Amino acid sequence: MKAAQSPGKVYLVGAGPGASDLITVRGQRLLEQAQVVLHDALVDPQMLAWCKQATLFAVGKRCGKHSCAQTFINKRLVDAAMRHKVVVRLKGGDPMMFGRADEEIRALQAAGIDYEVVPGVTAALAASASLGQSLTLRGAARSVAFCTLAKAEEAQLAQLPQADTLAIYMGRRQAAGIAQSLLAQGRPADWPVCVVESVSTAQERRLFITLDALAQGAASHWLSTDAPALLLLGAVFGNREQHASVLADGWLRA
Repeated sequence: MKAAQSPGKVYLVGAGPGASDLITVRGQRLLEQAQVVLHDALVDPQMLAWCKQATLFAVGKRCGKHSCAQTFINKRLVDAAMRHKVVVRLKGGDPMMFGRADEEIRALQAAGIDYEVVPGVTAALAASASLGQSLTLRGAARSVAFCTLAKAEEAQLAQLPQADTLAIYMGRRQAAGIAQSLLAQGRPADWPVCVVESVSTAQERRLFITLDALAQGAASHWLSTDAPALLLLGAVFGNREQHASVLADGWLRA
């Protein structure tokens, strides 16, 4: 009697913030070895070109668009690992930062499937590098909070962290409401804000405004785009705002 095949291994790989050359060397090697790759919506096509030998499944989630249910993704990961030795779950940014990795890990553990997490560069750190501005600064910013308010209720908006620097993921559609809540919490009206879109890619652009301007809808013109945007708020961005120059399209670049 033929012995049953043992399950393979699932690798939760961080694709990084956007640019294909910001994935880790380990992540690229695993893509080149994988038999199956389940990937998020915003991964660079170059990364998928590295795994031509693999069967690809698009399982990304996009705000306001049709998305795969998490339970479906979990089941697909388990099914793939039962049939293949190397399965990659390619996740935007870092798998452990707003990537629902915990749910996928629990599903794999419940099925007795081995897994490994391969970290990636998260968007806030890539934006900090691109801007040439640290998220911390001696005497001005000793704490940083990473948060998301996707689908948050008004009560949650009122409970934003009190850190010196805020990095708010997936806050595009709630930007004005977020700013209004921060003003209600006592943040100054002239608190610097930097909106970074498509960080680390050739399409990256930045908008430098104040918290009061954000609250009044000054960034409403980027609500109509589908590109990923990150809200960065804090005194550390003040110098960038002062030295910004206006681009032809109305955006401000340092």
